[in-house]
Amino acid sequence: MKPNRLARETSPYLLQHAHNPVDWYPWGEEAFAKARAEDKPILLSVGYATCHWCHVMERECFEDAGIAQQLAEGFVAIKVDREELPDVDQVYMRALQALSGRGGWPMNLFLTPQRLAFFGGTYFPPLPRAGATSFPEVLKAVSDAWRDRRSGIEGQARELLARLHGSTGAAPQAPSEGLHRRAVADISRYFDDIHGGFGQAPKFPQAPLLQYLLTLAAGGEDHARTMLMATLGSMAGGGLYDHVGGGFARYSTDARWHVPHFEKMLCDNAQLARVCAGAFRLTGDDRLRFVAEDTLDYLLREMHPAASPAAFSSAQDADAEGVEGKFHVWTRAEFDAVLGPDAQAAARLYGVTASGNWEHGQNVLERRHAATLRAELGLSPDTFDAWERSVRQRLRAARTERVRPITDDKVLADWNGMALRALAEAGRLLVRDDFVQAARQLAQFMLATMVRDGRVHHVWRNGILRGEGYLADHAQLGLGLVELHAATAEPHWLVAASDICSAMLLRFHDADTGFFDTESEQLPLLARELHDGAVPSGTAAACELLLRLAGAGGRDDWHDIARAALMRHGGLMDDAPMSVPALLHASLLAEHGAHLAVPSGPRSEGLWAQARSAFMPLVTAISGLSGSLPSLEGRIVGEAYLCRHGRCELPARSVEALREQFARTQVPI
Repeated sequence: MKPNRLARETSPYLLQHAHNPVDWYPWGEEAFAKARAEDKPILLSVGYATCHWCHVMERECFEDAGIAQQLAEGFVAIKVDREELPDVDQVYMRALQALSGRGGWPMNLFLTPQRLAFFGGTYFPPLPRAGATSFPEVLKAVSDAWRDRRSGIEGQARELLARLHGSTGAAPQAPSEGLHRRAVADISRYFDDIHGGFGQAPKFPQAPLLQYLLTLAAGGEDHARTMLMATLGSMAGGGLYDHVGGGFARYSTDARWHVPHFEKMLCDNAQLARVCAGAFRLTGDDRLRFVAEDTLDYLLREMHPAASPAAFSSAQDADAEGVEGKFHVWTRAEFDAVLGPDAQAAARLYGVTASGNWEHGQNVLERRHAATLRAELGLSPDTFDAWERSVRQRLRAARTERVRPITDDKVLADWNGMALRALAEAGRLLVRDDFVQAARQLAQFMLATMVRDGRVHHVWRNGILRGEGYLADHAQLGLGLVELHAATAEPHWLVAASDICSAMLLRFHDADTGFFDTESEQLPLLARELHDGAVPSGTAAACELLLRLAGAGGRDDWHDIARAALMRHGGLMDDAPMSVPALLHASLLAEHGAHLAVPSGPRSEGLWAQARSAFMPLVTAISGLSGSLPSLEGRIVGEAYLCRHGRCELPARSVEALREQFARTQVPI
C-alpha cells in the first residue's frame, strides 16, 4: 500500500501508521487549512509507540479500508505522538476529561476546524461490543451531528473552552502553615498498608510522590519513611520489576504489583533508580542498592538508540509478536529447560508454578520470599546472591532468543535529563564511576546535539531535531547538569545549567502569571500543567532548578522567582497534595534548602569526598577553584561552607565537623 503523509515523519509512533489506508496528517497548518477549506471536523488521534491499546485500535480500525473511507469523506484525520507533542496531548486530554470524565490512550477527540473539542473517547472497537459503541457508529453519529446540529456543536465547543480557561484562572494563594504535615496526613489516607503504593488497581509507581516522601524521610519524618519503604519493597518484589532484565514496567494491573503492563518507560526508570539509590543510602537496604544499579544497568545495556550510544530511547513496548507480555513471561516447562537442576529452587524464588500464576499457564516472575528460601537452602548471603545471579544470567540469555518488543528510539530531552540526573546521582551515592562517565557522555551529547542557540530541542532521532523544546526540557536537563557537577566537581556543567536556566526564564516565564509549558500558538488553550503524572510538572522542575542554582550563582532574583511561583500555587498544594508532590518537594527546597561550597584544592579533598558521597536531598553541592563561581568568592581551600539564603554556618575544617553540620540538618514539617 502506498504510504501516507506520516512516512515523512520521524516519530516511531507516526511511522507505525504510515501505511494505514487512513489519509493521516501530522499536527500542523496543512491539516488545519484543509479542515477550514472543506468545513470538516477534525479527528485528533493521540497515542505513543509503546501503547498496547493504540496498537489494537490501529489493527482493528485504522487498517480497515471501510473506516478509512468514512474518515476521508467526513473528517480531516490528524495523528499525534503524545511524547513528541506533549502540549497537544496535555490540552486535549484536559478537554477529553472534561467531556467524558476520564482519559487515556489512544485518545480520539473530535474538533471543529478551529481546533475546539466537542466529543471524544479513548479506544473504540471496530464492531459493537458489550455496550461499547463501535468506531464506525461513532464516526457516523459525529458526521450526522456536524451536518444537522452544527450550531449546537460549536456552541458546546466554545462553552467547553471557556470552562477550561476558567479552571486555570485560580487566584494566587500562599500555602498555609503546616503544609507538609497536612500533606503527609492526606497522602496517608490513600496508602495501601498491605501491598504498598497508593490507591488500588491499576497501581502506578508515582515516582514524584516517592521522591517527596524520600526527602521527608531523610529529614526525619517517620511515617513518610514507612510509606516509602513499604512501597519500594513491594514494587521491587512484585512483577512490576523485571527480575530477569532489570527495570520497572509502566504500572501494575492489580493492587499487589503482580501483573504489570509490560511496557518500560525511560522516565519511570530514571526516577525510580534515583529513589532507590537515595533510599539505600538512607536505610542501608542492600536490595534497594541492587535495584537501583540493576535498573541503570538495564538502561545502559538495552536503551541506547543505534544512532547515539550516549543517549537513551524513550520506551520499550509491552507487546512482542502482537501479544502483551510475551517476551517477559515463562511457563514452568521453559523454566525447567533453561535452568535444569536449579529450576525447582528458582521456581520457588520467583513464584513459578506448573499451572501458572497468570493467564494461559504463564508465569509473571515475582520475588517475595528470598530470605526464607535462602535459609531453607542453608546458603550464606554471598553464596545465595551468586547463585541467583547465575540463574538470572541464564534466564536473560534464554530470553534474548525471543522476539524482542519494539523500542521507541526517539530521544526526548526532558526524559534524558532525568536519566542524566539518575546516572550522576547514583554514580556518586553508590560509588559507580561507570555511571558518572555515562552521565558525562550523555551531557556532552545533549549539549552538542539538542541545544541550539541556547534553546533545548525536545526530540532527536537519527540525526534530526524536532520541536524547539518545552519548559520541562530546559528544567530537567538543567537539573541533570547540576547533579553532574555534584558528581564530578567540574564547574562547566554548572555554567551550562545556568545558561539553560536563563533561556528557560526568557521563554517560559511571565512575571504576572508564572511558568507555562510551551510557546506554541496552535493551541486554543495555554499549556500549563501543574499536576504531576508519571513525571514532575514543568513548573515544579523549573522551580527546583532555580532554587538549586540561586545559591551557586548568587542569584537572589532566581530564588525570588521560584518562591513567587510556589506561593502562587499554595492553594493547590493545600487542597490536593497527592497530585502535586513535585511542587511540595520544591517548596521544601525553598524553605529548607542549602548549598555547600567547597573550594577545590588538595586540602579540600576529604571535605569534598564527604560532600560528594552524602545523601542530602535538600543540599546542592558546589566545588571549583576559589572565586570561579559567586558562591566560591572569598572561600578558603580546606574549608566547607554550608549556607542557606545567604547565611552560612561556621566553616567546617574537618570531615567530622562537616558530618556534625549534616546531622543537624532536619526538615521540620
